[in-house]
Amino acid sequence: MAVEAPAEGIQGADSEMAMLDEKVAVVTGAGRGIGREIALLLARHGARVVVNDHGGSESGIGSAPTPADQVAEEIRALGGKAAANYDSVATMAGGARIVQTALDHFGRIDIVVNNAGILRDRMIFNMTEEEWDAVINTHLKGSFAVTRAAAPHMKEEKSGRFINMTSTSGLVGNIGQANYAAAKMGIVGLTKVVALDMARYNVTANCISPFAWTRMIGTIPQETEAQKVRVEKIKKMGPEHIAPLAVFLASDAAREITGQVFGVRGKEIMLFNHMRPITRIHHDAGWTPERLAEMFAGTLGHHLVPLETSGQYFNYDPLV
Repeated sequence: MAVEAPAEGIQGADSEMAMLDEKVAVVTGAGRGIGREIALLLARHGARVVVNDHGGSESGIGSAPTPADQVAEEIRALGGKAAANYDSVATMAGGARIVQTALDHFGRIDIVVNNAGILRDRMIFNMTEEEWDAVINTHLKGSFAVTRAAAPHMKEEKSGRFINMTSTSGLVGNIGQANYAAAKMGIVGLTKVVALDMARYNVTANCISPFAWTRMIGTIPQETEAQKVRVEKIKKMGPEHIAPLAVFLASDAAREITGQVFGVRGKEIMLFNHMRPITRIHHDAGWTPERLAEMFAGTLGHHLVPLETSGQYFNYDPLV
């Protein structure tokens, strides 16, 4: 396929809107919700965008070209450059084809936003192997598949940006989401090591933990009063709040920012800490179970993190 000429950006864009001029971005799961908003804002800031979406349901069932086609057409209608891709991220071959779409249409790959995801919520004592594998494959393996395909090109160009989506379901915790939480915490580890591996090539990798009402979040149960209250708070936060941070992290203005985990909750942006020791104890005679039983409560016990869900921790109204 012939490579298109460099895009001139969205018609009428001023200098502020050219942060990503000449850059080529891949956004997975870009047919709806957060991915769609990121793809559109990347284009508004001058990027040429591969809009990837397999077109399945929020649980990953089925496929359709319509979501990706619609967003790609929106970008073109605004005067931007876009190409649609319908591959699943859950296989290495799919990840390779997604990146190849960028190379075929635009000749390079500068930005990858690993956003594609599904939900298969179930309590751990009921969760099936298929429900586990489907979520892990889409979120965690999918992030790896697209990253692995793009990394050699960024290494050669000595420039690039990876932006991955994590979740407070893993960072804090949520009931009935062992598969989703494990995948999202795995993405944090993946992101940190990608940042380390690619630092010498001027390639950054960061995570965003988004709070936003999307069709996937719309599957949250609303059976109890607490669940209903939580859902009402999430409904106030649209996916458009996430996109500005993603575009910033994709730009040269964020060239020194890597290996970090950010959260976006309405108009609030937060920076998460990393796993590091917060306190230590030692005994000159070494530890025995009995000594630990005697001393634990008055030492390490003071620093234990409460067992709570994301909704319990972030229980204040969002600023929207």
